[in-house]
Amino acid sequence: VQLQASGGGLAQAGGSLRLSCAASGHTFSDYGMAWFRQAPGKEREFVSFITRSGVRTYYADSVKGRFTISRDNAKNTMYLQMNSVKPEDTAVYYCARRGLLDSYSRREYDYDKWGQGTQVTVSS
Repeated sequence: VQLQASGGGLAQAGGSLRLSCAASGHTFSDYGMAWFRQAPGKEREFVSFITRSGVRTYYADSVKGRFTISRDNAKNTMYLQMNSVKPEDTAVYYCARRGLLDSYSRREYDYDKWGQGTQVTVSS
């Protein structure tokens, strides 16, 4: 099983970025998926979750209304559209596969596979 995150880079405050997470080695549509992030000197934190069908989505309060999670099961890919980015969004962003259950969780230990991370830097 592999999760490959990409799309990070440098953006100005107020700008946009789109992250992708390409999955392989498993049946992508069988699993809920999430994005987490880790800023320098801070613990990794939950960003957003999407159910395996893509019908339900959940967000951290800090990104609600600015970020949109989505997935294309035919392409085995999940996305995070980041709009109106802020300097505090600067972090390494990780995609993760929800283990066993399709239910929403913010806890890292409920995710059994992780991508390598992609760096997002927002300048003021």
